[in-house]
Amino acid sequence: MTGSRFLQLAAGVATIAVVIPSVVLADALEGKKSSAEILAEATTDDWLRLPQENLLYITLERGVVVVSLSDHLAQSHVTQMKALAREGFYDGLSFYRVIDGFVAQGGDVLEKREIKTAKTTLKAAFDEAPPAWPDFRPLADEDGYASVTGFVGGLPVGLDEKRGRAWHLHCAGAIAMARGNEKDTAGTEFYVPLHPQRYLDRNLTVFGRVVQGMEHLQALRRVAPAESQDDDLGETIVSIRVGSDLPEAEQVSLETLAPNTDTFDNYVAARRNRPEAFFYYRPNHIDVCDLPVPVREQPVEETE
Repeated sequence: MTGSRFLQLAAGVATIAVVIPSVVLADALEGKKSSAEILAEATTDDWLRLPQENLLYITLERGVVVVSLSDHLAQSHVTQMKALAREGFYDGLSFYRVIDGFVAQGGDVLEKREIKTAKTTLKAAFDEAPPAWPDFRPLADEDGYASVTGFVGGLPVGLDEKRGRAWHLHCAGAIAMARGNEKDTAGTEFYVPLHPQRYLDRNLTVFGRVVQGMEHLQALRRVAPAESQDDDLGETIVSIRVGSDLPEAEQVSLETLAPNTDTFDNYVAARRNRPEAFFYYRPNHIDVCDLPVPVREQPVEETE
């Protein structure tokens, strides 16, 4: 083991110190468990229930996409999406801009739908002063877009320590509001990156991430924005609903791996340096977007 890197940051009122070796010898991983084995041995205390009030169900003709909304940042955008969902704004609209390797964007491409209860435009929330995060888990790995990255409630976060700012990241599966050139022009149009688009961080507002059904978004027909009703409008959004508004039979009980656990830390370590025999080169590094926090359906025996 040669050398180490030390990282210290302030997250809310807490100070967190992380030490990670700069080199991990191959024999140091002998006998270590894989990430799959770690998750298989996780207890019920290692999982955090996702509340239905903070889930969006995007129903497509090909299946249902479930989005977990942020508990901490971009709350004006979370409130906006819930209001739009509850007034049925998206029902019958479409994913009208789907670009391979980039994003799937949905909403009202022809700008004909009336907004009833939600706001017409929103003030940008590209980044914000970080709240007190008792369960924040930082990564010690270097990142080119943020001085510190980590996770809160299953959502990836970036921190700018010098400026005291925090934001959610444009990893694959993030959900964010589209806008025009002016910063405060977001309102109804949203998009989901199909691959990481980190250069968009702090230029648009991310307010959640897809936790189930991402395969349906990846499979959407590729299409450019229509200019008239006669053009290809893309695949239809049947509806978007807040989970707590759905009948219980239509809700999915989901749990995310809790970040404030030893199991989470062991999972990250196993993903950073894969101990499986298949791997010969282990870079002792993990990119935050290559570490989606596991989500599972709550086991039946736990729901009874």
